[in-house]
Amino acid sequence: MSIKLLSVASEIYPLVKTGGLADVVGALPGALTPHGVETRSLVPGYPAVMARIGKGKRLHRYADLFGAPAAILSAQVDGLDLFVLDAPTFFARDGGIYGDAAGADWPDNALRFAALSRAGADIAEGLLKGWRPDIVHAHDWQAAMTAAYMRWGSGAGVPTVVTIHNLAFQGRFPAGLFPQLRLPTEAWRMDGVEYYGGVGFLKAGLVSADAITTVSPTYAREIRSPAEGMGLEGLLDGRADSLHGILNGIDGDIWNPATDALLARRYSARSLAGRAANRRALEKRFALDHDAAPIFIIVSRLTWQKGMDLMADAVDALVAGGGKLAVLGSGDQGLESAFVAAQARYPGRVGTQIGYDEPLSHLLQAGGDAILIPSRFEPCGLTQLYALRYGCVPVVSRVGGLADTVIEANEAAIGAGVATGVLFQPGDVAALEAAIARTIRLHADRPLWQTMQRAGMRCDFSWANSAARYAALYRSLIGQA
Repeated sequence: MSIKLLSVASEIYPLVKTGGLADVVGALPGALTPHGVETRSLVPGYPAVMARIGKGKRLHRYADLFGAPAAILSAQVDGLDLFVLDAPTFFARDGGIYGDAAGADWPDNALRFAALSRAGADIAEGLLKGWRPDIVHAHDWQAAMTAAYMRWGSGAGVPTVVTIHNLAFQGRFPAGLFPQLRLPTEAWRMDGVEYYGGVGFLKAGLVSADAITTVSPTYAREIRSPAEGMGLEGLLDGRADSLHGILNGIDGDIWNPATDALLARRYSARSLAGRAANRRALEKRFALDHDAAPIFIIVSRLTWQKGMDLMADAVDALVAGGGKLAVLGSGDQGLESAFVAAQARYPGRVGTQIGYDEPLSHLLQAGGDAILIPSRFEPCGLTQLYALRYGCVPVVSRVGGLADTVIEANEAAIGAGVATGVLFQPGDVAALEAAIARTIRLHADRPLWQTMQRAGMRCDFSWANSAARYAALYRSLIGQA
């Protein structure tokens, strides 16, 4: 029997993306199809989304959705079956999807994403003629309130799953917001939306959902501890039996060095020769010297969470040890300036491009020798999965999904031919510098290095395994196990 799934999220690739959430929400529907799961995804009608769907088909009109007119449209784009919440008051604006051009959060984000969640709950409760989901899957704080609205509405018969993609983002707002959320007064309690005297969107979803997932087994354990639980460890530990760590996958059609049209030359694990052309293109793009020194790459938000302050401090040691560095990313202004300054300090050895460029990220993975990911915490991480697929050896901190997906190049793993990367303790610049030095030594042993590259390229991090686990979870919740 097929399952009708409603996915609710604030972004979806390829229509709108700020990070890995969009990749997951965009890739999972297709991966679930072979498991008998029919997915429709509810997303906000940002300008980029509206431009892609055209007029769409209007299924429902709201006269007043949190004080604004709105409509639910249906459309199909790039194989995705979409419901779009067309609410110009909330979503038709310049700037980013979460904040303005200067990076400040939109002051009405609470109502914007309450509207998205309310629409998701309405669909679950039978708003649309001819289609009602068997299960609802809400992603991150922006959609987590869907489960709360269903709990205190007429959608309690439809099971809900809430996925934590990053616990650092919780959607916390002042208590004065509560009357505007149009929830019954009994929702204001410790096992409801109240959170340390304010409103917690993610917390409300976590206490209301039938199941909670996060994006790696290690992260699922970490967030139950005070060190990583960010105030929610007690709740999550109390719901341990309902908490599942399911690794994200990657889209093997988009991320495949054998077919990738964005590369200077394609290649495969069987023949790595094509990487040389990508390496030369990368050196040219970042004005790096053309020599045999290993090229380390960074494709990341330049933030404290990602350990980029540690990386900025480690640049001198990387260059002194014989490495080169190519950086693509944006984030904290101070860190952006630090990497720009490193480029000026080490011309030909360090290249920096501030911003994000999807085609360039493919070239970096194909031309770089090793990718640096010194995150202090990392729920799953997709960048290291792309790197493994492209033969770019991950050098990563031993946290979250990084620890779950990279096999340490210790003596046993090297002897067995299964080593895929280098791991180190998080939050320690000395440990990062030691890992960089070790990577440079490993790179000097060409047969060993190529064995590590091929081992990584042959790992299966497609969505097939993850989708099977999600489908099994859905069936268990609706009694089809």
